[in-house]
Amino acid sequence: MPFKRLFSTFVRFGMVGVFATALHYALYWLLHLFMGANAAFTVAYVLSFVANFYLTSYFTFGTSPSWRKLWGMCGAHAVNYLLQIGLLNFFLWAGVAEVWAPLPVYAIAVPVNFVLVRFVFTRKEK
Repeated sequence: MPFKRLFSTFVRFGMVGVFATALHYALYWLLHLFMGANAAFTVAYVLSFVANFYLTSYFTFGTSPSWRKLWGMCGAHAVNYLLQIGLLNFFLWAGVAEVWAPLPVYAIAVPVNFVLVRFVFTRKEK
């Protein structure tokens, strides 16, 4: 993949990621008023995942969604979720306030997620 195209894909991934992360954080912030941090984080993650999948398919990679891509993205996000929930609990344990704890989590997990999702969406269909 030429650098210009890779860079363009990364920028679109970043835009979708910022939107999905903002949606996740907004939902987490709202939901944590009614439930514990882990439950709020999980519910918000699932809801933002749905939006993220469709935006990643259509906008980031210019492809149609497929079951293979959905399952691949689910696998990538399962790894990402485990990383995020582990980091969230680490930062909570370290004394970061529940409202702010997701922010350093995103800073670590987003680059890892780009590598995984890019693999799913650029691999050729069989």
